[in-house]
Amino acid sequence: MFESVGWGEILIIIVAGLFILGPERLPEAASWVAKSVKKVRDFATGAKTQLREEMGPEFDQLRKPLEDLRGLRNFDPKRVVTQHLFDGDSDPLGLNNVNGTTNGGTNGSNGASKPNGYPATAAQPEPLKPGERPPVDPDAT
Repeated sequence: MFESVGWGEILIIIVAGLFILGPERLPEAASWVAKSVKKVRDFATGAKTQLREEMGPEFDQLRKPLEDLRGLRNFDPKRVVTQHLFDGDSDPLGLNNVNGTTNGGTNGSNGASKPNGYPATAAQPEPLKPGERPPVDPDAT
């Protein structure tokens, strides 16, 4: 119920109540608030129990979509799209095979083929010299 209320907010409410009500009426007001919250919880529990008794097994069918909606609170679209596109692949871009190393950390110059199907002895492109512009592929732009 009070998921977004932190200790700082509660402290501010207590201090404000102390100034507004005074030290002699503050314990009585806190007791009244506690009793009211308990009554509201009892009413909610009673309503839930009564609804469960009246609906029977249909209550669980009603609750399932509500639980699914509650699960959307933790919805992370970036994670869902990544998981859908890469199907849980731990290295979807092949970054673990950079510079001729494989996942085991061995050098790819032993003649074995790389996971991408390229031979291990494939020539690496030469790095650009200072001031040199990279080649442009007009079909890719």
